[in-house]
Amino acid sequence: MGDMLGTGVSSLRALQRALDTTAHNIANVSTPGYSRQRVEFQTRQPSQFGSSWIGNGVDVNSVRRVYDQFLTAQSRSSGANLARLDAFATQAERVDNMLGDSTNGLSSSLQSYTDALSEVSSTPGSIPARQVLLAQGRALVQRLQTYDERLRDMSADIDTRFADEAKEINLLAQGIARLNSEITTATQNTGQAPNDLLDQRDKLIDELSGKVGVTTSNDGDSVNVFIGNGQPLVLGVNASELATVTDPFDSERTQFALITPTGTVDISRAVSGGTLGGLLDWRREMLEPARNELGRIALAITSQINAQHREGMDLTGALGGDFFGIGGVGVTNVTSNTGTGSVTATRTDIGAITAGDYFLHRTSTGYTLTRTDTGAVVPFTGTGTGADPILADGLSIVVGAGTAVGDGFIIHPTRDAIRGMNVAITDPARIAAAAPIRASATTTNSGSGSISAGEVLDATNANLLTTANIVFTSATTFTVNGGPAQAYTAGGDIDVNGWRVQISGAPATGDTFTVRSNAGATGDNRNVLALSDALRGGTLEGGTVSVASAVERLTAQVGLQTRTAQVNRDAESAVNQDDLDARDSISGVNLDEEAAAMLRYQQAYQASAQIISIANDLFNSLMNAVR
Repeated sequence: MGDMLGTGVSSLRALQRALDTTAHNIANVSTPGYSRQRVEFQTRQPSQFGSSWIGNGVDVNSVRRVYDQFLTAQSRSSGANLARLDAFATQAERVDNMLGDSTNGLSSSLQSYTDALSEVSSTPGSIPARQVLLAQGRALVQRLQTYDERLRDMSADIDTRFADEAKEINLLAQGIARLNSEITTATQNTGQAPNDLLDQRDKLIDELSGKVGVTTSNDGDSVNVFIGNGQPLVLGVNASELATVTDPFDSERTQFALITPTGTVDISRAVSGGTLGGLLDWRREMLEPARNELGRIALAITSQINAQHREGMDLTGALGGDFFGIGGVGVTNVTSNTGTGSVTATRTDIGAITAGDYFLHRTSTGYTLTRTDTGAVVPFTGTGTGADPILADGLSIVVGAGTAVGDGFIIHPTRDAIRGMNVAITDPARIAAAAPIRASATTTNSGSGSISAGEVLDATNANLLTTANIVFTSATTFTVNGGPAQAYTAGGDIDVNGWRVQISGAPATGDTFTVRSNAGATGDNRNVLALSDALRGGTLEGGTVSVASAVERLTAQVGLQTRTAQVNRDAESAVNQDDLDARDSISGVNLDEEAAAMLRYQQAYQASAQIISIANDLFNSLMNAVR
């Protein structure tokens, strides 16, 4: 009778655990990261009865967490990738909305300036039209500076966010280390893993992977967590600290360092995945290239407009000066430099200027120059002295005395250009809309020769505005201001005093053509027409890309990057959802299943109680029989 009673009691105890576990599952149906649990039953060791074995009931072997490590790792990986793509796409949309805006975008701002040039070309002597041109020039500068400031603000916002994310990552790492300790202690005390603590630890690791790409490895009851290229964030019960520090190569930028018991490790270029990886990718692949390319576009606008404006004449009869001012080349000293020398750089050829930044490194034998974005070695000439500067990619670089071996300098050819940009003209009369020279034929000429309007080759020539007379000494020769005779070729170039004209037709002996200053020609619009053409002419990349093309290419590139990021994010979202569904199909709580299990355990519990009741009745009957 004792065996039957023991069997019933063991069943009641086991089924009570099963009912408790099922109730626990139902209670946590909405708990994030919870994995359903199942009671593992095991028959007790049977007793020998003669030549047979009689069972002694049931024991609870363990309460098992229904968990698939592969599906969990897969959903964690896709979740980290989704967080990275979402962070990239969200920031990319901000840049795309700014540059691609149809009303206030870069293309519309440039078009407004071009329209103002056209208005001046229609009425070159109109002061109001010239005032509008100056206003549109200032508006273009302000628009470019607004873009530049917003991109700088975005970069600063990212740095602030980096600091906040680092704090949260440290809290998660500390939580994982603490749970490692609690899980190890609990397992050692009971011999069974604490399922709820395991779920909490997995949830923290999932949250961590959403912020930065991680890899994990099991070490007994603990989980070690690594970031970057295998740098340990959590080792057992110890958590390292992720810190933000100033980039030694760029004081405006933040990077990451991992503070471990053995020292500090720079992991900025190794961080990938999660929100941090997405933000770093966005800054490297979109933000910094966009800032540099905007600066290069500003350089192209300034270069083309200024060069052409200097070849014109204003309403006062003076030659044109610079229309726009522009910022210089930025140079940053690496913070680890030990020398006292500095570097200065200037632009020598806008067509050769790239949108990249450069790292100039002092070696024991000289210097090396590399691109910071690709690491490619850049060939150059020169030794870096004032008399023999380093020449590379449209830059002239002079290294001052005092540099030490190992010193480095970051050169930003375009990044600081917009900050120093301005409209250099304040008086509308100083807009050089006219050409500085005009050519004419003497009314008494008897031949059929005609002369072109003329173009400026060198606005700095001291004799540019000096009157020059071209006199034909015969039908095939001519002199300039009584100089030596020159052979005449119809339509051929005649270059004198920094200008060029062509004479065509058949001039007669004695025919005279005059090139003189164009002062007082308020209705001349030749130079302002040339200003409009300058923006459409090749400027960048060796004269193959115009300003308008560069603007279109930048906005198209940003738009393409944004759309690609959006598509990738949406695709990864679907993949991640499938991974979560697959994981939850194993680990998630199904209320219908739990309700059926609850009913089954309840019925079994009631039957076990009946076993005990029957055992009690039989024992009482036996006792009554022997009294």
